[in-house]
Amino acid sequence: MVARLSQVFRGRTAQNLLALYGVQFANYLLPLITLPYLTRVLGPESWGSLVVVQSFAQYLSLLVEYGFNLSATREVARRRTDKQSLSGFLVAVSGAKLILATLAVGLAFILSQWVDNLSQDPRLLWCGVYWAIAFGFSPIWFFQGLERLPLVAGLEVGAKLAVLLPIFILVRTPDDAWIVLLLQGMASTLTAGLGLWLAGREVSFRLPSLHELKEAFHLGWTMFLFRSVVSLYTVGNVFILAFFLPPQQVALYAGAERLTKALLGMLEPINRAFFPRLIHLASQSTKDAAYLARRVVLVMGLGSLGAALLLFGAAPLIVRLLLGAGYEGAVEVMRVLVLLFPIVALSNALGIQWMLVLGKDRAFNVIISSAGLLNLLLALFLIPRMGHVGMACAVVLVEVFVTGTIWLYLWQRGKTPWQVRT
Repeated sequence: MVARLSQVFRGRTAQNLLALYGVQFANYLLPLITLPYLTRVLGPESWGSLVVVQSFAQYLSLLVEYGFNLSATREVARRRTDKQSLSGFLVAVSGAKLILATLAVGLAFILSQWVDNLSQDPRLLWCGVYWAIAFGFSPIWFFQGLERLPLVAGLEVGAKLAVLLPIFILVRTPDDAWIVLLLQGMASTLTAGLGLWLAGREVSFRLPSLHELKEAFHLGWTMFLFRSVVSLYTVGNVFILAFFLPPQQVALYAGAERLTKALLGMLEPINRAFFPRLIHLASQSTKDAAYLARRVVLVMGLGSLGAALLLFGAAPLIVRLLLGAGYEGAVEVMRVLVLLFPIVALSNALGIQWMLVLGKDRAFNVIISSAGLLNLLLALFLIPRMGHVGMACAVVLVEVFVTGTIWLYLWQRGKTPWQVRT
């Protein structure tokens, strides 16, 4: 058993983990290269407007993505040996995303009519919508389910690297914020297009049937609810702040959030790489899956705790170097947000890596839904009293609730990885 499990950390799983870290590097760390430039060139007001639209665009991308990064990955992992079934599933998910993209455009138009922070610059808004749709079409879920990620991950990283230089060349004044989103949309379009082309070489493309579309929507619905509610206290907090505070103050929270999430996002490749492997192990031996899950919890917990301690002490230096003058208020926010590192690591390891593997989707969604509502209530209470720092405190309190509730649910049923021994 030990010999078999040791192979998990080598070969295909190790390659996929490295590939996913490359994607996270492109999504989280590469923007840090342009961050010091953009915060200084655009200034707190224009950069604040940019991050508000980016936050709204992330909501739209979640609509287009529809939770398929989790639900479809799991389904592809199950169907990987049946090419005909896999082909039907790929076109069904792609067709569903086309329908969802149309809905995203309509939603953006409606909201732009009454949300001031979205209607100030139409170019910024619609470039954000373009990026959201292109990003949501990424077929990385398909290759993740097949556990063949290095090539498509390399394409994604390469396209985003190519965007860096044009940002430095083309973005010169506070009025150029829309160019950032246009370039990011172009990079996402390139990677999504090439990814779908590569997927088409694995299985044949055809028009999906109405039944296949209904099946795809039904399959993704649970995870879509999960991702949507999670967004209320993750990607959506900047947008929530925009209803209470001017762009300059939103920028302080957004700056600290960008810096901490750049490293917090490094936990996601572990989730993606081991999720299909744990599903496969659990289908054969729950004991073996629990053994691997315990190792994942340990690594994620200790690594994230060390990162939190390091960032807490270095927060003033990091803000000064990466954000610049005018963003000093982000230090206090960052020191609150670094508490998320060990908390989120444990909630991911016990929730995504274990509860979902055990098929406890409904209970997991109840916990996450409760957390999303709690985040809104805490935001409404804390933001008027503490401003942008109140939003940071709300996020940390919600993650404590999520992690504690997941642990309690598993422990009461004897289902924690430490309780599953046979």
